[in-house]
Parts: sequence; C-alpha cells; structure tokens
Amino acid sequence: MNDAASRDSIRIAAARHSRVTRFAALRHQIQSPSMSFLMEAHDGLSAKIVEEAGFRGIWASGLTMSASLGLRDSNEASWTQVLDALEYMADATSLPILVDGDTGHGNFNNVRRFVRKLGERGLAGVCIEDKLFPKTNSFIGEGQALADVEEFCGRIKAGKDSQIDDDFVLVARVEALISGLGMEEALRRAEAYHRAGADAILIHSKRAGAEEILDFTRRWGNRAPVVIVPTMYYAVPTQVFREAGISTVIWANHLLRSALVAMRETAARIAEDESLVRVEGQVASVQEVFRLVGNAELEQAERRYLPARPAAAAVVLAASAGDLGTLTADRPKCMVDIRGRPLLGSLVHTLRESGLRDITVVRGYRKEAVQLGGVRMVDNDRHAETGELWSLACARDAIRGETVIAYGDVLFRRHILDALLTSEADIVLAVDSLGTAARATTTPRDLVAADRGFSGDYLDDLPAQLRRIAPDLPPAEVCGEWMGLVRVSAAGAGWLREELAAMEAEGLLETADLPRLLTRLAARHPVRVLYFTGHWLDIDTLGDLAEARNLG
Repeated sequence: MNDAASRDSIRIAAARHSRVTRFAALRHQIQSPSMSFLMEAHDGLSAKIVEEAGFRGIWASGLTMSASLGLRDSNEASWTQVLDALEYMADATSLPILVDGDTGHGNFNNVRRFVRKLGERGLAGVCIEDKLFPKTNSFIGEGQALADVEEFCGRIKAGKDSQIDDDFVLVARVEALISGLGMEEALRRAEAYHRAGADAILIHSKRAGAEEILDFTRRWGNRAPVVIVPTMYYAVPTQVFREAGISTVIWANHLLRSALVAMRETAARIAEDESLVRVEGQVASVQEVFRLVGNAELEQAERRYLPARPAAAAVVLAASAGDLGTLTADRPKCMVDIRGRPLLGSLVHTLRESGLRDITVVRGYRKEAVQLGGVRMVDNDRHAETGELWSLACARDAIRGETVIAYGDVLFRRHILDALLTSEADIVLAVDSLGTAARATTTPRDLVAADRGFSGDYLDDLPAQLRRIAPDLPPAEVCGEWMGLVRVSAAGAGWLREELAAMEAEGLLETADLPRLLTRLAARHPVRVLYFTGHWLDIDTLGDLAEARNLG
C-alpha cells in the first residue's frame, strides 16, 4: 500500500471511529438514568454555538432549518436540501445530532434511504412522527390526520433495518395527544412503535401544562425512554420532568427565535439611524465570527501546506503627542487605553493577526511611556520640530522588503489589512470611499483623488490609481479618505527609500508628511487605491476614543 492509500485508510478509519463515538454518545444520553438535554440548531454556526454553550447533544429542528431557508415547516425543503444542511452541522461540531426527520419524507422507502444517508454523514439519530406526508406543524390547526399505525410501524422497521451503525437511534414521535385522539390512543401507538423497534418515544403535547405528559409517563412505565419537547408547557419546572423519569428534554427552536428578535432589532435600528454607531457595540465582532468558523485553523493549514513567502514587516508612526486633554498629559495618544489595552497594542494585535511579526514603532513624545513587548522601538527625539516623514526616515532601515506602514492612532478591521497584503500592486493604500462625506475632526483629513472612484459594483475589478492626497481637494475630485495605511512590496520599498532620499536632498524631509510622499510616488510609479466602506477609525477626539471601544 502506498503512502497516499495508507493515509486515506487512516482517515476513513478515524472518521468511522468518530461517527461510532457520536452514535454511541447519543444512545448513551437517551438511555441514561439521568435526564439529558438537546439544544436546537439549524446550521453549522448555530451547531458550534450549542457546543460552546456546554450542551452534550443537538436537536436538528425541521422547523428552524426550514425557516432559515425562508420556507414553511411543511416539507417544502426537499430531503436532499435538509441533508445538505445537516452535513454542514455534522462537520461543524463533534456533538451527536438527533435529526428532526418529520414523517421520514415519505413512506418506508424514503425512510430507509434517508436513514442510510444520515448514517453516512455521521448523524447519530433521527426522530420520525406518525403524520401524513407532507406534514403540517403540530402547533397549526386541530385534529390533524395521523398515519395508519401499521404503515408507520413499517417506516420504523425500514429505518432500523437501514442504519449503518448499531448505535444509531430512531425515536418515534407520537402525535395522538396533539391531534386530540386521547391518552389510550397515544399509549397504543407508543407500544406499537416500541415493538416495531423504536429506541425511544417522543410524546408531544401543545397544552400549557404538563399534566397529560406526566400522565403518559406514569402509565408508560418506562418501557422505553421518553423524550419531550416542552415548547408550550415551558413554565413547568425542569425538576418535575426529572422526577417523572423523563429521559431527554429537547429545547426545540429557541436559537432561531432569539436570532429573529436580535436581527429584527438590529435591522430596524440601522434603518432608522442610517448609521452603525448605535449597533456596533451591541453585536458580535467580526473577529468573533472568524473565531467561530475556524479561521485560525485555516491559517495554520496555510502555513503547513502553502509555499512559504517572506513575511512582511511593519512600521508604525507613533511619535506625536496627540491632544486628548488630560489623557495625553503623561503619555502619547497611542498609549491611551482602548478596552483594556493601549491603542498601539490593539493596532499591533491586528498586524500580528495578519502574520506580521517584524514590527517597528517610531516613538517620540513621552517615549518612556511607549512600551510594548515584541516590537522594535526607534526614537524620533526631534518629534516636536519635525513631521511624519522624519519619523519614517528614522525607521528607513526597517523598510527593505514588503512593508506595511501605518499611523499609530488608527484602528481598522483585519480584512482591510489582509486585502492590502494580498494585492499584487507594488504600492497600495487603503481608502475609505465613505470619506467623501464631511465629518467632524480636529485635524486635516487626507482626502484622496484617484483616476477612478468607488463604483460599489462587486463585479467591477478595474484598478484605481492614486493621483494625489491633500486636505483641500475640490469636492468634485474627492474619491475618499486615506486611512493612514499603506503597503509596499520589495520593489515599492525601494522606490519609497529613493523618494525619501530625494526629499531629503531637497530639504523637505523635516516638515513633509506621508500624503506628500505618496503623491510624489504616484507621479513616478503606479500607486494602487483599494476602496473600503468604513470599518476603521482615526482617533483624534474624545468622541473617537469612545467609538473606538466599540470597534471589536
């Protein structure tokens, strides 16, 4: 056997072991003398949230999977569409998943194929209900017709005969109480389904109290584990179910319902405000989304499998004092606290997240207060009488290969930096297309004129080239605002050092700023403009500082 075949065999065996483990885990929970809980999930992301919350199993709800697709809970989503969603969920979590299989998506033949496909994807169990296909949600209408007992028993037998793992769990859901057929019919059906091979019985009720559920449990006598869904009788204390000997409680739809409330409130607020200011601090950060979906693992894989490229360096200009009142009396603006760490620390954290490790910080005002581990410090002791280019020249030895240059008082989302790092341009700068609108600030804005403005069309990938940056551009020329962030390739770094030397020879180095340098470079070389829409902050005022605490 060659190495590739051996690795494939190991991978397949590991997958089988993982699936067996999940099958066994669900069976253990269903059969355990202690009560277990399954939490609803409807996609891969919600499955991850369930696992992080500490639950030991997942209920893949038919209602919420359908609703997340904008469909009714009436088998409008095909069973293959449901299977696709379930596969994403199984891939996203290590927890066992009990699938809401509705009626089994048809007769015995549909059930056996569905069960087989669930097992192949590592789904640990399925619950099928004794209704007719296509189904109607149990909480809609009265007196819904139920399947013939013998026909439904055939579905159960077909499912059990088709499972690919002995620990696969098939739960039979009894709808007799929901349909008003009474306790005797519920017990009769439950016994028939148990004899047909069901591993557990889900007894369903839509009453506000749990009396009929508890009555069923007493009369059932633990012939098989009992599963309940207390959506309607939610006020009943959980201890009552535990004392009654209930096996498993399913919290059936609450993640989707809570998400609806949050999404509706967020959408309404943004529509009303035409701004993100009030909502940004109330929602999950983009970094949290990246964490949940496993971006860190991808980065590790890229380092392992992709060809290595020289790591980019970074130079941060942080020599100026800034003016934030008493906050900058004994420290520069870059060291003011932003959610538990200095502004400079947040900026360096973003740089490191994008793979930049060789970071040089040019400090000046109150330089003894600028302390940060793992970065190289260069001092501009003439900070009070010189400008940005002098600070940059202090660190020119650090600009040899690919380099990111950033102001020390800006924050930005990581995707902005990543876009600069993946650009093929030799010099590329980040421009906020929303910067065409006026905003309150105590410092001149770095307005950008380019040969093409931002189109807003995702299919429009024609590059924009810088013409000039200045605070006093005519409104008709303004394409956006420079974010104080630029990346140069090794070739671009050479051009930049040449321009620094030329400006030094002209006596301009002490007083000129970065926009002037970039404008001069654009007159001699292509300087690419990448447009973004917000997601950054230039901290000039106390108001900016307050907003920065919401830029997660």
